[in-house]
Amino acid sequence: MLTGSRKEKAAGTEAALKQAAREVFAERGYLNTKITDITAAAGRATGSFYNHFAGKEELLEALLTDLLAEADTVVLEDAEHSADFSDRAAIRWHVAMFWRFYQRHLPEMVALKQASMVDPVLGRRLQQLMADDDAHLVEHFAHLPTDDPTLHISAMNALMEGFAYQWLVVNAAAGRTIADDEAIELLTDLLHHGFAGS
Repeated sequence: MLTGSRKEKAAGTEAALKQAAREVFAERGYLNTKITDITAAAGRATGSFYNHFAGKEELLEALLTDLLAEADTVVLEDAEHSADFSDRAAIRWHVAMFWRFYQRHLPEMVALKQASMVDPVLGRRLQQLMADDDAHLVEHFAHLPTDDPTLHISAMNALMEGFAYQWLVVNAAAGRTIADDEAIELLTDLLHHGFAGS
């Protein structure tokens, strides 16, 4: 059993490894990052990594879990959040939150995409984590004509993630940018027209 100070030290090491992973993923990409790169950046012994994670994949799952918890907290605390997707403003709020979240966590979002492409089993686990987190969105479609909101949710997520990756990663690397408001308004219009038929 860990004592209080040992628990704090363990929690500090885990936090340091996660932060180091974010930094190394941003610099080298997920696929080119080795566990020794993460531990070196964290200033920890390589063996300490395995006290917290079975491998790089488990670390990425932990990062995703943290990100989803952060996003849930923002949703619960924001008074402007509306659960009625028949209202364009409600869709825009969600699009804006996603866009800014993707920007803020670009290394992790790119790492998730890379990992899913090369490891289908991990990709399915990551998708399941995100699908579980998206369950609360079903109620957002209560005022819209749909028999299966999960189809709409998956289409919305694919559109937003694909567009964000294209503009914040691929096009940005080529020096092409899009203004945040332009991206948010375009995605909002596409989703609102698609969902509400307006």
